[in-house]
Amino acid sequence: MLDYNLLANAIRILSADAVENAKSGHPGMPMGMAEIASVLWKSHLKHNPCNPKWYNRDRFVLSNGHGSMLIYSLLHLTGYNLSIEDIKQFRQIGSKTPGHPEYGYTDGVETTTGPLGQGLANAVGMALAEKLLAMEFNKENLNIIDHYTYVFVGDGCLMEGISHEVCSLAGTLKLGKLIVFYDDNGISIDGKVIDWFNEDTHSRFKAYNWQVIDNIDGHNVHQIEKAILEAKKVSDKPTIVICKTTIGKGSPNKAGKEECHGASLGNEEIELIRKNLNWHFDPFQIPKSIYNDFSCKETGIEAENQWNRLFTQYKANHKEAACELERRMMHKLPENWIEVINNSAIFANTQQESIATRQASQKAISFYANYLPELFGGSADLTNSNLTSWKSAIHLSHLNNFTGNYLSYGVREFGMSAILSGIFLHGGYRPFGGTFLMFSEYARNAIRMASLMKIAPIFVYTHDSIGLGEDGPTHQPVEQLATLRMIPNLHVWRPCDTVETNIAWGVALTQTMTPSCLIFSRQSLPFIERSLETINNIHKGGYILMSNDSNPEILIISTGSEISLAIFVYEYLVKNERKVQLVSMPSTSIFDKQDNHYKNLVIPDTMYKIAIEAGIPDTWYKYVGKNGLIIGIETFGESAKAGDLFNHFGLTPDKIMIKVNNYLANTITYELNKNGTRG
Repeated sequence: MLDYNLLANAIRILSADAVENAKSGHPGMPMGMAEIASVLWKSHLKHNPCNPKWYNRDRFVLSNGHGSMLIYSLLHLTGYNLSIEDIKQFRQIGSKTPGHPEYGYTDGVETTTGPLGQGLANAVGMALAEKLLAMEFNKENLNIIDHYTYVFVGDGCLMEGISHEVCSLAGTLKLGKLIVFYDDNGISIDGKVIDWFNEDTHSRFKAYNWQVIDNIDGHNVHQIEKAILEAKKVSDKPTIVICKTTIGKGSPNKAGKEECHGASLGNEEIELIRKNLNWHFDPFQIPKSIYNDFSCKETGIEAENQWNRLFTQYKANHKEAACELERRMMHKLPENWIEVINNSAIFANTQQESIATRQASQKAISFYANYLPELFGGSADLTNSNLTSWKSAIHLSHLNNFTGNYLSYGVREFGMSAILSGIFLHGGYRPFGGTFLMFSEYARNAIRMASLMKIAPIFVYTHDSIGLGEDGPTHQPVEQLATLRMIPNLHVWRPCDTVETNIAWGVALTQTMTPSCLIFSRQSLPFIERSLETINNIHKGGYILMSNDSNPEILIISTGSEISLAIFVYEYLVKNERKVQLVSMPSTSIFDKQDNHYKNLVIPDTMYKIAIEAGIPDTWYKYVGKNGLIIGIETFGESAKAGDLFNHFGLTPDKIMIKVNNYLANTITYELNKNGTRG
């Protein structure tokens, strides 16, 4: 019979030693949740250390990711590719054991966690994906998608507002295979949480329509075992298991105190812990008997082999569905995907529609949905404004046997965005979700986390400038484009018409390691006819839209709704016999990755450089330089009709030409004064 308490002590010592070796980290939570982790991972978690990407594995998410040594200890002890040397490199540069668990660094880590509550939100996305895939692919007596999502959370996760957003939705959607363990230790960095977190967690989750298993002693392995079995009995509600624990359990002087939350315990205290736990081994030494007891390799291999036999039978009876599932779980696109994108853009070019790019986006979604049954859309209560639904979309409801490919998330921008990442991480779907660009602010950290993890959910943002009109400055995004463009590994697209919109969607759907923000207008924008060669350059992020000379003296760069203003300036200057090049730059992030030859062709070293965009101008200095002209907006908006606002902020053809002419005249004067010659 397994001695779970001994296994738990192995986690405690290994975690404390690693934190002490690094002289930083969070030993308290791993020591406090050690029994819960031991029982779950050894006796209930369906996983195979030899194949961490097995489709039908249970997902485990450490939402309170500061306690990362808990999952590293578990991965090491159960047989994953994480050596004791990796444990010794905890929190060191280039190691497999960074300070918080990071997706892609360590086999067995399902998502990057650290910003509290987001791991829980990712887990809701994973549980949602599991339920949807099961409904779509399981056949009679052939349940090839059938696994749980387990989550560890702490007080901090439940304090964060995102936990309310996603747990409320999880209860509504009846995600019965989502099981959450709450580490109710009553301690955070500032001390005892009772002074600032004194809610009735039981009643809160009951109100969310969760099963609540309360008053569990988190150090009593029999109670933990019983709670897990009870949680699995309920299939139409997610479950939270509220476990009373002692942070830093095993530490004679620091257990139950904030001192052990986020700092190494000190050599003297660790020696006392060893004595207290009757542990007679040196740092980083684990007895072979404990490795043998903890190992999950044999049971994991057998579990996967059993599933493989089932899947072989499934393939024999449902070959097409099996191939489709395999393609989707690997995020593979149809073989003719590039041709699909090109056909989409060429078709849009022939239609010549002058419509809002949010309408163009809806048409693009409809087009691509014909080729991608894995497309899963949604909106944070703005479907009819974002236009994120499409004609053949089936709106998901817990009342309709839970089938569909579109979800109304309610007013939950942050929660939706983190759920999208969870869906993508699980596999099987290409998720996107929409809201107004202004409310990307609510979702910012989830966008950042997707970029950090190198995954590819798609964030759709409409109503992209002061052009949305009377709703006023609270809803008018001014700085959002610039700040989104600052996030590493994020593709930000702001297309100007139907053709660019189709390319933007196609490129976004092509990504597997980079999320995309697709920014669309509320107001109608004029269609621009292009040659096939020009269309072929759109995917490079920036391209020459118009040029009357191969050696232009004036360069104009613009995006989105301001392209029409830029065209006016271009045509005016051409009529005045100036050599001009107009560049459309729907994605600065993608353009910046092109080779120098292409970038110099599109943005040559001209005397005059002008950028036009209805937003904070900071993005454009790297293209036009300190002596260039940037026409933008440096204040918040106003409440008025869109046309009045563009006039008020100087974004009309006449007012822009005054600025352009003054700039050209002043630059000529400057050059004359500097050089004594115009040439």
